[in-house]
Amino acid sequence: MKWKLTIRYLISVLSIVFIVIILNTFILMGMLFYQQKYGIDEATENSGESFTRGFDKYISLENGEPIVSKEGIEALRVFGGWIQILDQNGQVQSSYLAPEDLSNDYSPMELIHKYKYMDDELNTYFIGEFESYSYLIGVPDSKEKRIVFMLDPKTIFSFAIKSLLAIVIVDLFIAMLVGLLFSTVLTKPVSNLIDRISQLKKRNFNVQETKKPGIYKPVFSNLNDVSQSLQAHEEERLKLEKMRVEWISNVSHDLKTPLASIQGYAELLRDLDVSQLERLEYSEVIERQSIYMKNLLDDFNLTMRLRNQEMPLTLQETRLESFVREIVIDLLNDPQFGQYEISFISDSPDLKWNIDRHLMKRAILNFVYNALIHNDENIAVTIRINTDKLTIEDNGKGIPVDDLEQIFERYYRGTNTSNIRGTGLGMAISRDIIEAHGGKVSLTSKIGIGTTVKIRLNE
Repeated sequence: MKWKLTIRYLISVLSIVFIVIILNTFILMGMLFYQQKYGIDEATENSGESFTRGFDKYISLENGEPIVSKEGIEALRVFGGWIQILDQNGQVQSSYLAPEDLSNDYSPMELIHKYKYMDDELNTYFIGEFESYSYLIGVPDSKEKRIVFMLDPKTIFSFAIKSLLAIVIVDLFIAMLVGLLFSTVLTKPVSNLIDRISQLKKRNFNVQETKKPGIYKPVFSNLNDVSQSLQAHEEERLKLEKMRVEWISNVSHDLKTPLASIQGYAELLRDLDVSQLERLEYSEVIERQSIYMKNLLDDFNLTMRLRNQEMPLTLQETRLESFVREIVIDLLNDPQFGQYEISFISDSPDLKWNIDRHLMKRAILNFVYNALIHNDENIAVTIRINTDKLTIEDNGKGIPVDDLEQIFERYYRGTNTSNIRGTGLGMAISRDIIEAHGGKVSLTSKIGIGTTVKIRLNE
């Protein structure tokens, strides 16, 4: 994988360099063609050739003799040159600003030579025409230099092709070296990233430290964070899956007993020798077992809806003191719990919570039921309302530390509840109801001292 990335990177770099070279070549050829056809405005506008061709406007004839106007002399002075006007035989007829040591007679070859080449004093010469006269303008130390080349088009074309080929080869070689260097730095971390993602795909969530991550350091850091999160989710999933299997096993076991009773007593009811009293007893057993199974399935449905946040709440502003007092009174009037010691204390008679009364009552009753049925008959339960919380405490036998950590888990039943009938969902349902109201519930317990449950809502 690493070499595949490196090769792809190199091919990309070389392709870019090759395309750039080709484009630059076309641009250079286009500029040369444009210059040959239209010239270069900034170069030709102020050049000696342009100045010389337009200088004839300053020349006129007086009495048959060519003379230069004052404006022309000033233009020569500004341009930094001098002028000699020649007749058809090359004789100097007049001169302006010219050095004294210049020749007064020029042959055609001398004029051609001066035009093509600079003389020993590094003067650059330009030639123009005015009627039957010609004039020679010289510029000492001119910035414009005239260079003569002897060129063979075939040789130039062949040389250009070889030069272009050499440039392409050298540029591609340099690009390959630079690309190889950078690809080693860039593709190695990318290869590690791909390997790391492949490991995550294979559910390998171990955190790994990468050497020389380069610019990808934040990416590797985020991958490690993702690994930790996935690891935590995987552990939670396995834990819940284990609990779910255990719960299904417990529910299956719990359903088998009432189903067996229902089936057995239903068969007995078909017996003609069964008395009327026995029929009533059998019917009560069937009814009781059916109610238990219904409650079991209702609890299962409720906990799944709460877990998936699909349980709508009917919220009402409720005075907590009167609400809890009614719950305590109902408990004391229940023959099953009338013999227990249940106390109610309120320090905040004006405390109001916005709650779903039906669900909140169930949550509170679940906590009280757990305190009553998991302890002896001499248990004392105190329900207290403070300024910011509702507390349910008992002086029972307490809950083992190992059970405390999982007491609110769904499908979990404590080690001290083997002889207690129940679905194993009561505590989880109560916790989910409190959290659905935006609140929190906490539970503390000590063996031999008792258990305390505290409920708080974020009002």
